[in-house]
This record gives sequence, C-alpha cells and structure tokens, in this order.
Amino acid sequence: MSKFFVDPSAVCGAHIYMENKDDLHHLRKVLRGRPGMEIDISDGDCWEYKTLLEELTEDCATLRILDKQKFATEPATRVTLFQGVPKASKMETVIQKTVEMGVDTIVPVFMERTVVVEKGNFGKKLDRWNKIAAEAVKQCKRGIIPHVTESCDFGGMLAQLSDYDLIICPYENEDGLTIKDFLRGTPASDGPGAGAGSSGAGPAPARPQALSQAQAQARRIALIIGPEGGFSHDEIEGLKAAGAATVTLGKTILRTETAGLVALAMIMYELEL
Repeated sequence: MSKFFVDPSAVCGAHIYMENKDDLHHLRKVLRGRPGMEIDISDGDCWEYKTLLEELTEDCATLRILDKQKFATEPATRVTLFQGVPKASKMETVIQKTVEMGVDTIVPVFMERTVVVEKGNFGKKLDRWNKIAAEAVKQCKRGIIPHVTESCDFGGMLAQLSDYDLIICPYENEDGLTIKDFLRGTPASDGPGAGAGSSGAGPAPARPQALSQAQAQARRIALIIGPEGGFSHDEIEGLKAAGAATVTLGKTILRTETAGLVALAMIMYELEL
C-alpha cells in the first residue's frame, strides 16, 4: 500500500484532499491510481489514515478516510543528528539511512576539520537532502518526514545543546565509556581492562539490566558526529563543557558516514526495543 504526506489542513471531515503536483503525478503515472485504491496518508504531525481513493483529477485526489490512528511507527526517542559535513555523496547516505532508522532531525555542521568548503551552493544541496529524506520515509513508511536543517558552525551547534536531555558524542580517543554502558547507566572504567579482575581485585560488578531512570525517560537526544578529520581537542573540550558524554563505539575507528548509523542503531536498541 502506498503512503503519502499532506498538511493537516488537507484533512476535512471524512475526506482528505491531496493537491501536491509531484504526489499526484506519482499516483497517476507510477501507481496507476484508480478509484477504489487504498492509500496510507500521514499528516506529518500526529495522525495517519487509511483512505480509499474516490476521485483523481489533474489537480486533486479525493480520499475518503477509512481509519485514523496516532503514529505507530515513530520512536518516542527523538534523536537529532549533528553531522560534521562529509565530502561528496556521503551526506546523502547518512540522511537516507538515519531516516530509515528513526532520526528526528539532521543538522549539517561545519567543524574545524571539515574538509568541505561552502561555495554558495548549499541551498541546492539542502533541497536535495530533504528530498532524499522524504523518499526514505515513503519507503520505510514512517509517520513524519525528518527535516534536514540549515547548516551551522560549531559554535552555533553548542548554542542548541541546552535543549536536549542527553548529549552523546562518539570519539575515537575515548576508551573508558562505551555508548552501551552510558545508555545503561554503567559507570566508566579507568581504561582498557579496568575492572576485569586483572589486578586480582576480583570480578567486575554485574552490569545493570535496565536503564537508569533518568536515561530511560530521556526523549530528546543530541548525537554529535565529527567530520572526516575528526574533532579537534578544543571542540571536545567545548562539548564536555556543554554536558556531552564522549563515548566509544567499539575497538575500531569508524568512518564519519558509518559512525552515526552505528550510534543511532545502538540508541534505538537500548531505548526503543
């Protein structure tokens, strides 16, 4: 069954009126829409509908509402990905895959070691990136279309972090706190092997089986991923001062286009599944 997005104002009583030209073209030419076809509709705000196509013209599709439900596919945990802008098409991959995995918002960030230089064409890239997000949503049938915002610099990002319950920053030089242990509320170790009984102090304490209360209730998370060159020392210090937890994602160093996907998957596993 196909899924389309409309503005809440398009919902009128028992009917929905879809007027987006691109959607109408897709419905007519690609899906061969005919009266009687069932179509899923989301208002991008709170509700999703099962509808029946009653009439299709060049300018409007008239859909009769069969069922109305609150979003069932949206995670309660809202993750904003602050992504250090990568080279070439890597950003497109990041957007497509993180949208599929449940990201709420994506913010491109120009950091100290960002390789990409802004040449005045960022607006065109932004339009394309939001189209990629919309296409990914339709494929995975989420209830909202995550927004790719205007870019900001590192200082602009820091100014936004006070809005979040948790701030998580995967960092290649962190070896004392895994993202898993942070999300589960386990204290950091003192380094590799710490607490493993290597000094004869006995076995490490059992890892808790449930999230700490504060982390279990966290519903707005900032996930910060550095660019190809990684974070500078000053940037890491600035993030820590803003309340960010620097974590490791494992024993290997991941590429910038991989790190966000891995971290987001871990967050969703711990807080949503």
